[in-house]
Amino acid sequence: MSSYLVAMTIVPLFCARFIRRKHPAPDLDGAAHGIAVGAGSDADSDTDSDADTDTDVGVEHARPKSAHDIFNSAFHKLLFAYDSILSIVLRKPVVIVLSSLAIFTASLLIYPHLGVSFFPRTDAGQFVINLKAPSGTNLLVTEKELAKVEKIVREVVAPEDYGMMVTNIGVVPDFSAIYTSNSAPNTAFLQVSLTDGHKVGSYEYMDRVRGRLRREMPHMSAYFQSGGFVDAVLNFGMPAPIDVQVSGPSLELAHGTATELAAQMRGLPGVKDILIPQDIDSPALRIDFDRLRADQLGLNTKELITNLITALSSNQTIAPTYWTDPKSNNDYFLTVQYPESQVKTFDDLRAIPLHAPGNPRRTSLDAVSNLKMVQAPTEVAHYALRKVVDTYVSLASEDLGHTAKQIEDIVAATKLPKGVRVDMRGMVAGMRASFLSFGMGPGLALVLLYLILVAQFRSFVDPLLILLAVPMGLVGVLVMLYTTGTTINVQSLMGIAMMVGIVVSNSILIVEFARRMREDGMPVREAVATAGRVRLRPILMTSLATIIGLLPMAIKLGTGSEAYAPLARAIIGGMSMSLVMTVFIVPAAYLMVYRNREAI
Repeated sequence: MSSYLVAMTIVPLFCARFIRRKHPAPDLDGAAHGIAVGAGSDADSDTDSDADTDTDVGVEHARPKSAHDIFNSAFHKLLFAYDSILSIVLRKPVVIVLSSLAIFTASLLIYPHLGVSFFPRTDAGQFVINLKAPSGTNLLVTEKELAKVEKIVREVVAPEDYGMMVTNIGVVPDFSAIYTSNSAPNTAFLQVSLTDGHKVGSYEYMDRVRGRLRREMPHMSAYFQSGGFVDAVLNFGMPAPIDVQVSGPSLELAHGTATELAAQMRGLPGVKDILIPQDIDSPALRIDFDRLRADQLGLNTKELITNLITALSSNQTIAPTYWTDPKSNNDYFLTVQYPESQVKTFDDLRAIPLHAPGNPRRTSLDAVSNLKMVQAPTEVAHYALRKVVDTYVSLASEDLGHTAKQIEDIVAATKLPKGVRVDMRGMVAGMRASFLSFGMGPGLALVLLYLILVAQFRSFVDPLLILLAVPMGLVGVLVMLYTTGTTINVQSLMGIAMMVGIVVSNSILIVEFARRMREDGMPVREAVATAGRVRLRPILMTSLATIIGLLPMAIKLGTGSEAYAPLARAIIGGMSMSLVMTVFIVPAAYLMVYRNREAI
């Protein structure tokens, strides 16, 4: 809107103020035969000053050629070649139009071979490794295993690229459990930060570390993720772009189904890592309280649990108490628990004293409970009140759509137990919802554009001729995305929307000028030929300015440019193809429709 206002107000004002010389009218017939436009025309009659005759052919030989002269010389050669080709095209306009539409139809065969993603993959300058040792591994053993992983990371990451590494092992039953993805002593995560300007990308380092871990530590389950903020938002907080979520009437049934699906998904070519964070076979201690015996001693279930948790892991999460430092006025948690050396065996645990509030008599834990070893889940997740087991899937590339389709095929071919349901969540759900809404937008925009053009041209046919530039632009987009290995994502779709607006404006230049020539009484064939020659320069200027301006973005120059490269590539591909095709197909289509009509 701002550009339109400037073009309609400020630009005419500046033209009237600064453009004082009389510009020669272009000699269209001379241009068609390679003669410099304006040479020897009205400029010869302008006698205001000797400088005004600089455009004369004789004067041009007396001074060095400027960049403007070189461009004009090249343009006139191009104009001569264009006019020669256009004259051939206008002899068989039906063949040209049908051939162009056939090229567009054939280009649609490229679409199934393009990857589909939500947003382009960007280098976050860090990566996170989620690790899981065999179920039941002691915390000290897990710590030793993580030390080996840290050594591998330091050997793989170049010293000049290495920034910092933080390792978090296990989980404790306090507030810090909220901020960790760990669920048991055998789980951990390792976050590696790279330096600014690192020479090797984070995804390349992830592949190298992954290869070392699979060769040297096959007993460790490793799941890699970028750890970037953008990915976290796009994944809706999940650590994976695809989360195959299995829910069922029991956790065991859901976990068994998830394990079966994970085994099949590991064989897909687009899958790098798979992680099921929940374990259901972790060693645990089950305490069955004798409610009748406890009631006789004045104890209830809440008091039994409070006594037990306070003794083993403090009462901070049960009943926090604060102590305020009188000097600094800082608040501190005040908690109490047994020394770690006091409870080492089952007998020590059974001998833990219990007492009811206000009751001086004490009893031991084994007097009111039965202790036994069992296998239990490390964590229990719920979705919509149903117990679920997550299967996180990490991708080998940006191509999210094809991998998601393959996973859906695996789920569809798997016979699920009764009551078990499989849902796909994560980035893939957001991508499909966004693509659905995004697809409706350009379609509605084309309809509104057509209606506006109908009102402006007072014709139902001319807008259709103008919109012929859109299929030609889409041919260029598909070819460019395929040759550069770029996926179809939100950025490339935005590029398509922008490309449509630009190529349609180029097509309008030709159709509008041809109408004007016909209104002046010029025959249709001559009118479209003239329109193509006269409008070639502004079309070239608009297209080349846009293409050259987007080249640095398309070749990923600058930090973060990989996020916008698909947008630039879509525009460059669409405009390049449309530039070549539109200047021929639109005149041919115009002649095909109006060749049997007289001038208007």
